[in-house]
Order: sequence, then structure tokens, then C-alpha cells
Amino acid sequence: MASQRIANHRDEAEIYLGESLCKQKSIELLEEIRLPKGLLPLDDIVEVGYNRTTGFVWLKQKNSKNHRFREIGRNVNYDTEVTAFVEDRRMKRLTGVKSKELLIWVTISDIYVDHNDNSKITFGNPSGISRTFPVSAFQLQEEKK
Repeated sequence: MASQRIANHRDEAEIYLGESLCKQKSIELLEEIRLPKGLLPLDDIVEVGYNRTTGFVWLKQKNSKNHRFREIGRNVNYDTEVTAFVEDRRMKRLTGVKSKELLIWVTISDIYVDHNDNSKITFGNPSGISRTFPVSAFQLQEEKK
């Protein structure tokens, strides 16, 4: 399904290939939309695309990745394709990201930083349930210093 969404937005998109360039562009994207730069801790990214007209973004990586955000004690799984529609301080209609809550994996569909409180970031799932955490838990190590 994600591949079809990518194909639909590919025509007018900025597309970047190669691991180091893609890592750099993914961080620049998060910085541009004012989300914490450590939110997508992906390593083997092979393609990043951004269609500025529609706000659609995709990241493709060689393998899915599990990452533990130690500060909040949460495991997150990033699929080989992660897609979202982005706008200022928000990623919506997100695909390819799941968080482990107790014993089950929960799909994350929305991430946003409240305009009134820049210190909190909220993650929502398709059923409307959300959790809020400190933004500092998703910053890169060099940002925390």
C-alpha cells in the first residue's frame, strides 16, 4: 500500500538517493517542519522523497528497524517504507511506524507538537487514542548538549 501512495506522489517530488544524503535530508526535513531531529532514527535509508505540493514524504530503508527511546522507555518499529503528509509541527496519515505498548504493537498515525507548548510531542493512533511525551526524548544526542 505504501508503494502505491509513493507512486501517486512521485512526479513532482524531490527525490534523494544514497545512505548519507538520505540521512541528512531526513534530518533537514524534520528540522524544516519543526519536529525533533531524532524522531526518525533510521540508519540504512536508500531513498527520501518530498512532494512539497501535496506535503507527502516517504523514506525507504533496506530493512525495518527497531529503536528504543530510552528516556521514555518505548520501543518503536520503523518498516522498510515510512510515509506521511507533513506540515508545520505535524506528521499525519503516517504509515510504517508502530510503538510497543505493554505486549502489543500499536500503529502510530499522527505525530504533532502543540503550538502552545513546544516541550510536548503527541503520538496518536487510528482509533483516536494518543500519548504525550517530552520533546527532549526525541532529540539527537548533539541537540541535548
